[in-house]
Amino acid sequence: MKKVIDKIKPPPKWRLPVLFSLGIITGLFFFIVHVARATSYLSDKPEACVNCHVMAPQYATWERSNHGRFTVCNDCHVPQDNIFKKYYFKATDGLRHSYMFTFRLEPQVIRIHEAGRNAVQQNCIRCHIETIHPISVRAISNQKIQEEGDGYCWDCHREVPHGRVNSLSSTPYARVPVLTSPVPEWIEKSLGIKKN
Repeated sequence: MKKVIDKIKPPPKWRLPVLFSLGIITGLFFFIVHVARATSYLSDKPEACVNCHVMAPQYATWERSNHGRFTVCNDCHVPQDNIFKKYYFKATDGLRHSYMFTFRLEPQVIRIHEAGRNAVQQNCIRCHIETIHPISVRAISNQKIQEEGDGYCWDCHREVPHGRVNSLSSTPYARVPVLTSPVPEWIEKSLGIKKN
């Protein structure tokens, strides 16, 4: 082990610059984690979903729906099989979202991707299995029934839980949580920035 440490240890004249550089990189990493509110995604709080302003219509329409009283976003949109699958899905989906939003690649109309569709489908069945007719369970389990083809719950239940139109116009009186500024108050005061 000592040999490995000796190989990666910088020469004496480079130790201070290397430590200084590592300190800057570590500080920037923690600053980015703070500004991106990265730790909020570890929870199941629906407010984490509106960290990105483009999700405001989805949040508002969900909040006003019947599902808004009993579920949170992760109950439907994240696999619930086991904790490892849940957090693996959240990590991969979160990295995809952060990449898209950072580089402004988000589409005008947000559509759920394949893995998300499968998670939502399984969660619909998981929660509503007691109230679904057995023939319907076969149909929505993406098995062919009388040449009808694959089916999803939302083929019939299109307006659950986000309403007909995924926009704030479908829930005009909905209130979306306002994001707080990630800039510390002392910096805003020193720069003379006034809060709205």
